[in-house]
Amino acid sequence: MTDIVPPDNGLASALPTVPVFKTDLFIPRYTLTGQGLWRLRSAPFSLSTGYWSPTMLVENLIGLIRNGDTWMSTAPLELESQELGIRHAAGHVLIYGMGMGWCAINCALMPAVTRVTVVELDPDILALHRELNLVAQIPEEAQAKLRVVQGDAYEYVPDAPVDLLMPDIWLPLMNDGRVEEVQRMQAKVGAARVYFWGQELELARHAVAAGREMDTDGIAATTVEFGLPLLGPDLSDYADKVRKASVHVRDRWLPGRVSPV
Repeated sequence: MTDIVPPDNGLASALPTVPVFKTDLFIPRYTLTGQGLWRLRSAPFSLSTGYWSPTMLVENLIGLIRNGDTWMSTAPLELESQELGIRHAAGHVLIYGMGMGWCAINCALMPAVTRVTVVELDPDILALHRELNLVAQIPEEAQAKLRVVQGDAYEYVPDAPVDLLMPDIWLPLMNDGRVEEVQRMQAKVGAARVYFWGQELELARHAVAAGREMDTDGIAATTVEFGLPLLGPDLSDYADKVRKASVHVRDRWLPGRVSPV
């Protein structure tokens, strides 16, 4: 997902035309520690392609690693793939998967958000976050919104109405059963809106498989077929974002259709 570059090769000066990744989202300060099989690692410089942005130079990238696989990081692909959910979050936000915690923290920092519930299954991730104590880095009013519980995303039933469900429990950016998995989660939650990780890729794949264009009408029709109250399709530039993100589908278009890109 991200190419790690040695720190002493003069990368910043050697690539003057590559933009440096910047974001106004809050990126916590991470201690490079670990629990169980999980480890936090850093790279002083890396090159990373965004979810819908071009390749950028990333400084001080932090990644959450398990058995050599990067499950989450501060790369632009990761941040952009959650950004719409964060920026449009309001009311009670239910997040499945703690990961590195920056999604939950940024939701809590949004003024329109009143409560953030994070459901995490892995006890080692929960222990990691107890050690990191990232919430100490944000204002007390945002801290008060956060609640973390151990539980299974497919079984959890919230104790209060949910305004936005944000599931992010997967390692691959896409998998063939993801829409059905989110439907299972939503059946127990009944959230007013849903924004799941990689949903733009699933919308692109299913739209193309149905013979539709990746335009506003094609995305809208595919959203209806998903049967989920997705956040995103009602945004004016969303179809353009879906088209740009679809480059990450690569050779994973649904069977029986030829890649449109």
